[in-house]
Amino acid sequence: MRIINTSWSDIQPPPSTAGKNNYLTALTQVDIDGKNELVEIIDVEKVLSEIVKYDTTISEDVLDQKVASHLKGKKILIVDDSSTARWQIRETLIQLGLVIIEQKDGLKALNLLKSWADEGKTVTDEILMMFTDAEMPSMDGYRLTAEVRQDPRMNDLFIALNTSLSGSFNDAMVEKVGCNRFISKFQPDLLVDVVQQRMREILDAKI
Repeated sequence: MRIINTSWSDIQPPPSTAGKNNYLTALTQVDIDGKNELVEIIDVEKVLSEIVKYDTTISEDVLDQKVASHLKGKKILIVDDSSTARWQIRETLIQLGLVIIEQKDGLKALNLLKSWADEGKTVTDEILMMFTDAEMPSMDGYRLTAEVRQDPRMNDLFIALNTSLSGSFNDAMVEKVGCNRFISKFQPDLLVDVVQQRMREILDAKI
């Protein structure tokens, strides 16, 4: 076994023919002993979900009823290459009456946001906020956040990085690219706390 460093720009999503029941989340080509080998990257969240049952129950003491009542019908964008991770977030947040929009990687999410802006729509009217994973094929969460912050049509979008990664490097990257919050997977109460924080900011701004 060996550890190989590679750029996320070299990571590609699995083919659509792979179906929904596989464990693939990405593919890449790696030079191994002079041979160009295809390497499969597995969906860790999906593997763990079959070992440990995830509980999407929200603790009662986390809910701020005055804020939560304003969340029904609001839309949230989830960006993650893991279908299991998207399911975990979706099943947690729909309990608040939120509408969930899903994208599989940062590039697809950025294109969606830009399409709204190109149509003359205000991105923050379309969605309340965005949760994004850090490491994804095509475009990672750091680059996605940086691209959003550089576009004046959407640079005030509230972005939370939701990832299994942690440590000082990740904290530094979050600050560098301009994420509003960082939370580690998978913590239902923290997901709710972040959404309520964003809604609370909007309500306070109207006073």
